[in-house]
Amino acid sequence: MGARCSKFSFCWFHSHLKPSVLESSDQENGEKGERKLWPSFGEFSLEQLKAATNGFSSENIVSEHGEKAPNVVYKGKLDNGQWIAIKRFNKFAWPDSRQFLEEAKQVGSLRSERLANLIGYCYEGEERLLVAEFMPHETLAKHLFHWEAQPMKWAMRLRVAFYLAQALEYCTSKGRGLYHDLNAYRILFDQDANPRLSCFGLMKNSRDGKSYSTNLAFTPPEYLRTGRVTPESVVYSFGTLLLDLLSGKHIPPSHALDLIRGKNFLMLMDSALEGHFSKDDGTELVRLASRCLQYEARERPNAKSLVTSLMSLQKETEVPSYVLMGLRQETASSTKQLSLTPFGEACLRLDLTAIHEILEKTGYKDDEGIANELSFQLWTSQMQETLNLKKHGDTAFRAKDFVTAIDCYTQFIDGGTMVSPTVYARRCLSYLMNEMAQEGLGDAMQAQVVSPEWPTALYLQAACLFSLGMENDAQETLKDGTNMEARKNKN
Repeated sequence: MGARCSKFSFCWFHSHLKPSVLESSDQENGEKGERKLWPSFGEFSLEQLKAATNGFSSENIVSEHGEKAPNVVYKGKLDNGQWIAIKRFNKFAWPDSRQFLEEAKQVGSLRSERLANLIGYCYEGEERLLVAEFMPHETLAKHLFHWEAQPMKWAMRLRVAFYLAQALEYCTSKGRGLYHDLNAYRILFDQDANPRLSCFGLMKNSRDGKSYSTNLAFTPPEYLRTGRVTPESVVYSFGTLLLDLLSGKHIPPSHALDLIRGKNFLMLMDSALEGHFSKDDGTELVRLASRCLQYEARERPNAKSLVTSLMSLQKETEVPSYVLMGLRQETASSTKQLSLTPFGEACLRLDLTAIHEILEKTGYKDDEGIANELSFQLWTSQMQETLNLKKHGDTAFRAKDFVTAIDCYTQFIDGGTMVSPTVYARRCLSYLMNEMAQEGLGDAMQAQVVSPEWPTALYLQAACLFSLGMENDAQETLKDGTNMEARKNKN
């Protein structure tokens, strides 16, 4: 037990931190000693893709407009268990199969941590399909415009802008600087919740509908004149994305520019960000957006200068993206193979409401034989006062008044006349509810000291570690708790 607890002392947070986001800016395969193995690019059969999508079932559609879209994107699962994204074009998009193949091979030669990379294609008869890496954490539009749990943090918005600029710079350096209809639906979040640019927008055919599906208010002015996409047009669209990130809304550039010219840029800012960003940083990002939205294309910055400008604005660079986003990291950990209990599932999802319900339902039955080790002051007035503190703490805990619960349970514990692992567990969750995961971890470990064979203590340690971004330690602790509970149920 001692060895396990010492591992989670305060110093582990520094020793386990991931590399800074500024250090992982790319880009190309093999630039560093430890570089991911990129998926190879190749041809898929139509049968393979039908099997992967359950016959192109509408339940597997992940694109914005569902079946009404001219080109539909599905998620699918290959025989080897790999998840993929499949874009199925309408039958008029690529009449020349050779042109389709050439374009696919060129885009498929790109490999970057900033792209949802193209890994294959299929052309059989009139069918034209592209296959890309699947991104499990949805689109920027979902997290920015339709968030449920929490608005996107300022540091994460800056990171999205920076990573997107890096993606565009990489594509430009490889001769693929044109991106069609760049918008918040084209930015996807991978298993680590890092933002990536969809590779599908890099492929374009003159018969494949319009270059801009959004309304004219968001279209680069030169595209309205010439109907052609240029690298400068892509930077204009990048400017509209900066407005999205600043405001949390899809604001027409003309309206935004009026506010900027009138020095009312703070009216642009997302109200959910109030108090969470410096005025200087906000001003700098607004200035960059207005440069990208210049009417004259030649006056806009290029991708390389966007990267330089955004690099200096980055915040919390040591914090992983999935922590900033409040998401669970997708891992190939053994917990995926474990049969988790409802408590284990709640900890894996960091579903604090579900954990509260479980602790409330369980009550104090796990304290039997432990919590009744009373001192010789049994039933003195001090003892009665201590029990009343626990009772008040339980009432507050039931009512979800977690600040009061922490106060009452702390007085109970400090009284020292009674030892209860359940009280430590309840104060642990109360700390988690107040974003005090470090304190919660201390309580979860103390609960295990008092009751070494209690799975709840390990489950709560896992929840605290997930909350602190210590994914690997959390997964291991969750596994230990699950195995301990399985052993107890056998006996």
